[in-house]
Amino acid sequence: MKVIVLAAGYATRLYPLTLNQPKPLLSVAGRPMLDHVLNALAPIGDFDRVYVVTNAKFTPHFQQWTAAHPAREILRVINDGTTDDTNKLGAIGDLHLVLTQEQLDDDLLVVAGDNLFSERLAGFGEFCRAQTTPVLGVYDVKSLEEAKKYGVVSVEQGRITSFVEKPAQPASTLIGIALYYYPRATLPLIRQYIAEGNNPDQPGRLVQWLHPRTPVRTWTVPGLWLDIGSKETLEEANRFFTSK
Repeated sequence: MKVIVLAAGYATRLYPLTLNQPKPLLSVAGRPMLDHVLNALAPIGDFDRVYVVTNAKFTPHFQQWTAAHPAREILRVINDGTTDDTNKLGAIGDLHLVLTQEQLDDDLLVVAGDNLFSERLAGFGEFCRAQTTPVLGVYDVKSLEEAKKYGVVSVEQGRITSFVEKPAQPASTLIGIALYYYPRATLPLIRQYIAEGNNPDQPGRLVQWLHPRTPVRTWTVPGLWLDIGSKETLEEANRFFTSK
């Protein structure tokens, strides 16, 4: 299994903190945010390469982080060549870039570099290994207003029946988060999605397109999940992980 960490955003909502520092490397409880992400994934223990895909501006930052990381032998930084929001490839575009450039033909675990988990994700790995179709991590935000910011899912018997990106009137508070499993048999569908000219941004759109074509199962993220998109959620993460 290979891991792809999506880390090519410019995080302008967090300026000036992210003006000269990528969001996934901001400090949370004294450690880079990305350290916490990899720590949550570590119990899965089934991957031999972690690709961190970023942009031209922040590639040196991630290379420096990688050089000092205990797992540096399996880490690889991928520069998508973009320089700002006007020419970014988008999350799905970056995923496709890594697939193509690295000629990947393996099961993939994809996670956003700004998603933090209070619990380690061994259960996600166990669940995914038993599947032959994609898996989406889901989380109940317990607020219809909050759900408007995300992709809202409907699930029957553990399978997605609908996925609506940022709905004005959410049908529920259950959302899809940036935690995905794509078995190798589904990689051609990712290539097809891009080849057809579909929206390459917002990774949930790929699931929205996929689930009518192939079953997509869900796995409920335990504990607390934090999407670091503002100074307030960054402060919340600092408080939580410091106390933990």
